Amino acid sequence: MKQAVRQTGRKRTSTPAAAGPLDAAAAWCRDQGWEAFPFQREVWQALADGESGLVHAPTGTGKTLAVWLGAVAAGWTPQPLRVVWLTPLRALVADTAAALALPLPQLAPDWTVATRTGDTPTAARRAMRMRPPTAMITTPESLSLLLSLEDAADAFAGLRLVVVDEWHELLSSKRGVQTELALARLRSLAPGLQTWGLSATLGNLDEAATALVGTPESSPRIVRADVPRQLEIETLIPTPMERFPWAGHMGMRLLPQVVQTLAPVATSLVFTNTRSQAERWFEALARARPDWNLALHHGSIDRELRTAAEDGLRLGRLKAVVATGSLDLGVDFGPVEQVLQIGSPKGIARLLQRAGRSGHRPGAVGRLVCVPTHALELVECAAARQAASEGVTEPRQPLTGALDVLAQHIVTVACSGGFREEELFAEVRQTAAFRQLDQASWQWAMDFAARGGPALAAYPDFARIRERFGRWYVAGPAIARRHRMSIGTITSDAAVEVKWLRGGRLGTVEESFISRLNEGDRFIFAGRTLRLFRFDGLTAWVRLAKASAVGVAVPRWNGGRMPLSTLLASHVQKLVAEGSQRQPPTAEMAAVEPLLDTQAAWSCRPQPESLLIELVASRDGHHAFLYPFAGRLVHEGLAALVAWRIAQQSPATLVFTVNDWGFQILGRQPITPGGAGGGEAFWRRMLSTEGLLEDLLACLNGTEMARRQFREIARVAGLIAGHGAGRKGDRNLQASAGLLFDVLEEHDPANMLLAQARREVLEAQFEYRRLDAALARIAAEEIQIVEPRRLSPLAFPLWAEQIHSRLSTQGWLERITEMARELEETAACSSSREA
Repeated sequence: MKQAVRQTGRKRTSTPAAAGPLDAAAAWCRDQGWEAFPFQREVWQALADGESGLVHAPTGTGKTLAVWLGAVAAGWTPQPLRVVWLTPLRALVADTAAALALPLPQLAPDWTVATRTGDTPTAARRAMRMRPPTAMITTPESLSLLLSLEDAADAFAGLRLVVVDEWHELLSSKRGVQTELALARLRSLAPGLQTWGLSATLGNLDEAATALVGTPESSPRIVRADVPRQLEIETLIPTPMERFPWAGHMGMRLLPQVVQTLAPVATSLVFTNTRSQAERWFEALARARPDWNLALHHGSIDRELRTAAEDGLRLGRLKAVVATGSLDLGVDFGPVEQVLQIGSPKGIARLLQRAGRSGHRPGAVGRLVCVPTHALELVECAAARQAASEGVTEPRQPLTGALDVLAQHIVTVACSGGFREEELFAEVRQTAAFRQLDQASWQWAMDFAARGGPALAAYPDFARIRERFGRWYVAGPAIARRHRMSIGTITSDAAVEVKWLRGGRLGTVEESFISRLNEGDRFIFAGRTLRLFRFDGLTAWVRLAKASAVGVAVPRWNGGRMPLSTLLASHVQKLVAEGSQRQPPTAEMAAVEPLLDTQAAWSCRPQPESLLIELVASRDGHHAFLYPFAGRLVHEGLAALVAWRIAQQSPATLVFTVNDWGFQILGRQPITPGGAGGGEAFWRRMLSTEGLLEDLLACLNGTEMARRQFREIARVAGLIAGHGAGRKGDRNLQASAGLLFDVLEEHDPANMLLAQARREVLEAQFEYRRLDAALARIAAEEIQIVEPRRLSPLAFPLWAEQIHSRLSTQGWLERITEMARELEETAACSSSREA
């Protein structure tokens, strides 16, 4: 439970009579042996004054109690459904319910707490509708479903408070837009409703608070906790230090140091950035220490296995759990004494969030150990720790213009007793997501819900709402049932179930991975080495196989691409420029100084407000290495854009590779033309923002990519229903969506969902807004072009990625190992001569 951490050293057995709500809440804290923090008292007073706002406090300092105690001690009569508590994850519901129930016997004995999610049994849902609880814990999807019921107006009429936990996790997504629309509906049903959000890692509090509370007459209250959370963050330093690093070896060289770090601690959490990395590390740790009680936790593992891992952590029965972001949020595990982060955290907020999972007890110190997978990640770990110590973290920008979510919401409201068009339009515009919604866009959304737009008007299934006597209602009971089954914005890639041949479910993997395997092939999943017995298109049937360190595949999930954040990238570039000049140098920067010295000697160090371009000739061809420090996804877009623009000027076959620091363009001929058209002027043209959107769509087969993205937009908007079962169902959905896409392109090209599909695919694949900002930044920077005689340390990992893409695993390893050895010998000779 998230609780106050200032201990008084004693625990009373009863709460004395209190003069007011603040006194009652404070007295209850003292009964537990705690002393309330000033920020908690501030929230209690704001709640008593009828205000709404956002609580921003470090993990483990009592955000939950700051809002909850203010509500239960406020003296509200225990009518049904006084409080709705929104959580982004169903996995957090049980722990949240236990935390909220704790003070009720003393402060509000007549109050009840219940949970309502997609996992809630039908009988429990019926009972809850008959006798609603005082406080309900639910998710955005379940709340939208409840708002679609015929009795929604009566059910929520007495609502006094909505609390949105982990608001930063919802804010910049379609689930955040769905939450904003649901909150606006609740404010219409329950005038005077208070809204509070909880977050530990937000860099744009004013914007986040405004998105949370809509546009009320008074500004939202932002409560910052002046409670420093003591964190110890350190990094394992590999020895010897490589001067020519490359990605892909998963950092297993540090396995002995990781085992040594875990050994003296009772319980640890080992975080990885991807599910495939989690599988590898769990298998490696299990082989290194078979006597340890270990568990694996990520989103593709069956829920029962995840629950067993969570219970083992909570009860202190496990030595360590290897996990992905599935354990980032909310769930409090008191026994966890330290956290290990495998690889760079890639973001400051993620570092703080994960560090906060340890030492989750009153007065305890959180401890995080970074485990870099190659030398460049040492710099990223040092930059993240430095930024965290300075108190900066990344902003989360609210998502706007999601018309598919708006269309879904229009039908949701129509299902619950109907609406007047002008009233709903005004309500929707209260949200940050649609504050700029104009009348034309609103009329398009209404027409889309009423008849599917001009291209689909002849088909009755797309007419989901109809007008009667000035109000809009759902077109019929069947439409309402189908709509309720499809409410939500969560989308997923085509997946297949993994099951034991003799029964029992292990989880899901992506169809694109499993379809590449042959019967008899081995792969690692759910912490086990499995042998594929049969794949029938819907299910992968498996047997247990003998564990082995070689010849075993690891599933890869498309959601695993995690780029360096803009804020962290700027800190990384600054550290690279400074090197060990900052006194005293950190252990990480002292360790990578030979690498940076070699970079400076053979080329130069990238500098802030400058773009470094290296032009190198090798036996592979002519290379151009660019270092914008904008993150992997942006660099994928930039590399494709630059390669396409170069080929448009002079037809050529070009390939590119990327990482978080930069990208490489490789061709048979020199990349930069000679004469006046070359040099800096050439690169300015290639990196121009002029015609950016059109060029990106042209070079990336944007129409085909938008067609695939349209499936998810069409599902959210209600054009197609739900997800299919396994590969066949997903293929049918994709075919239906593709057909609709083609129909709309031909007969309704102005359809706003088509434009949204193009925007979304560019944002999802390449972070389009960030890419645009990176090019604008480069336009104002100096461009520094150098021509090293050989690959520099920063160019080497990009070159290695290119070799990896065209050679077998064994050939790739041999080639890059040989090249790294040659470059190391050259660098060592150069250092000796200088000495």
